[in-house]
Amino acid sequence: MSGLVKLGLFMIACWALSIASIHLWGRRNEARKSDAIVVLGAAQYDGRPSPVLKARLDHAVRLYERGVAPMLIMTGGQAPGDTVSEAVVSRRYAIRQGVPAAAILTERGGMTTLESMRAVSRLMRGQNMQTAVLVSDPFHMLRLKLLAKRVGFTGYTSPTRTSPISRNREEERKHLIRESFSLPFALLQAL
Repeated sequence: MSGLVKLGLFMIACWALSIASIHLWGRRNEARKSDAIVVLGAAQYDGRPSPVLKARLDHAVRLYERGVAPMLIMTGGQAPGDTVSEAVVSRRYAIRQGVPAAAILTERGGMTTLESMRAVSRLMRGQNMQTAVLVSDPFHMLRLKLLAKRVGFTGYTSPTRTSPISRNREEERKHLIRESFSLPFALLQAL
C-alpha cells in the first residue's frame, strides 16, 4: 500500500472517530451544581424563539428550576435584518417562564460559537463565576466542552433532548457531519 493510500485511510479513520465521539458525547448529561447555565443561541423569528432555540430554553429553565445554578446566561447576536438579538429573545422567553430578570445575563455580540463562548467567559469572570452547565443540541456538546476549557471556565454539558434536530434522523445526521468538520479546529484551540 502506498503512503498516500495509508494517509487517506488514516484520515478517514480519524473522521469516523470524530463523528463517533460527537455522537457519544451528545448522549452525556453532566448537569451539576454550577455558577451558571449557559444557553447557546439559535435562530429567532421576529422576536420569537425558533423551535430549536425554544427546546434549548425549555431545558435550561428546567435546570434552573431544579436549582442547578442561580444564573442563566443567554448567548447570540443580532443577524443583519434582525430587530433583536437571540440573547434578548431568550431572556424574554425565560422571564415569561418564571425566571427572575435579575437571574439572567445576556451575551449579545457573538455570531459564532467561539465568539459567544469568549464573551461568556468574560461575563463569568466579571461575576466571579468559574463553572457553567452548557445547554445546546447534542451534536454541539463535545465542541462546547472543549471551547469552555479553551476560554477559561469549566463547562458541564447538558444537551436538550426535545430539539427538532434530535427528532429528525436526517437533520441530526447533517448536523453531526457538519460538526465533525468543526471539531478538529476546536481541538486545536483547546490545546
